[in-house]
Amino acid sequence: MVVLVSDGVSQYAKQLLQADGWIVEKISLLANPNQVRPKRFWGVYTKLKIFNMTTYKKVVYLDADTIVVKSIEDLFKCGKFCANLKHSERLNSGVMVVEPSEKVFNDMMSKVTTLPSYTGGDQGFLNSYYVGFANAQVYEPNLLSDVLNSRKVPEMERLSTLYNADVGLYMLANKWMVDEKELRVIHYTLGPLKPWDWWTSWLLKPVDVWQNVRVQLQESLPGTRGGKNSRDELLVKFLYLLPLLLIAFCYYRSFLQTQSLWHHIRQMYYKVRGGVLAYASVPPSAISSNQQSPNGMQLKMPTYLGAISVCVCFAAALVSLGLPLLIIPRQVMPWTGLLLMYEWTFTLFFLLFGSYLHIVYQWGRVAANQPGQFPAHPVSLDYEPGKGHQRQQSCCDNSAWYYGLGMAFLAIAAPALPGVFGVTSLFLRKLEIF
Repeated sequence: MVVLVSDGVSQYAKQLLQADGWIVEKISLLANPNQVRPKRFWGVYTKLKIFNMTTYKKVVYLDADTIVVKSIEDLFKCGKFCANLKHSERLNSGVMVVEPSEKVFNDMMSKVTTLPSYTGGDQGFLNSYYVGFANAQVYEPNLLSDVLNSRKVPEMERLSTLYNADVGLYMLANKWMVDEKELRVIHYTLGPLKPWDWWTSWLLKPVDVWQNVRVQLQESLPGTRGGKNSRDELLVKFLYLLPLLLIAFCYYRSFLQTQSLWHHIRQMYYKVRGGVLAYASVPPSAISSNQQSPNGMQLKMPTYLGAISVCVCFAAALVSLGLPLLIIPRQVMPWTGLLLMYEWTFTLFFLLFGSYLHIVYQWGRVAANQPGQFPAHPVSLDYEPGKGHQRQQSCCDNSAWYYGLGMAFLAIAAPALPGVFGVTSLFLRKLEIF
């Protein structure tokens, strides 16, 4: 097993590869000659260096986003150049069989600036270099050795989908379009949906194959058992504890400085039972209306406050979703990533939108305390421990209670949505009636 690494690979990664049994060969990058190309394709022409690995008779090349699920030793019997077709007539360079040749490599280097690349990368170049590959014969690994030895070695051969099963195939119908038991190599080609990113596990079922292998990995270096990164462990613990501390601090500042924890537990208990204590109540006449002040003045809210609140709410939601994706390590385990995502999303939204509501509340208090405006000391609708009873719940209390229940339901239901709606397929499954 040989891995080609450039200067962009860390020393820790090289040590881990060596500990896992890989022969690490350092190579220099080949510049991409195409001016129009995706930014991530800046060094992909380096892949062409496998054609110059002349110390080996035959090379089976695999992209880093592939996983071998069954023996591929029979690929070494393939011809001088073998690859799999995608999109009917385009070869895919993620899995290739190459017979290294210095002559072929030098010929490629002389043509990299003249042959077009439909992708802007190495795959497009190889499609231009191997003209007529779509018409090459299909590689048959089960041919008798006498037949293989008697025929001329083909210049090009096409690999079946079993050797390069694109997860895009799975996305089409939520299942493989080939015999799953015969799969040899799975290729995770869908752009940002790579199997090592924790969120991909919730969108693509074939990622289970990758994760199942990952958890079985032994400890090559300290802290790497189960595919873990020892450098991420401390960060994960910090990210897990910080939101809990922030919420506890906010709760202390808002409630425990004025009323005890026992009081809030009792108040929550009475809300669950029905919202009003059985032994005492307050006459309706004692409760001020949320529409008018006692002096008969109509309480009016600014017309623009609703629109501002909606904008702030959406902005808080976007920040609450985007920031966790940036700070959570990409390669944590799927359940760890999901837990941290929920924890940080709800914490950030609570802090951001809660701060906005607090500002509005303070602004309302200032306006109410101005002479000639609203009453400075409106009747409280909260539980009063000194008087031994609880007053009727306000609409705000009910809304907050229902809001909390709704958010808790979404937090539990969201992980099940991909399975419920079949998000792992591009098209909805339909019932076929024969």
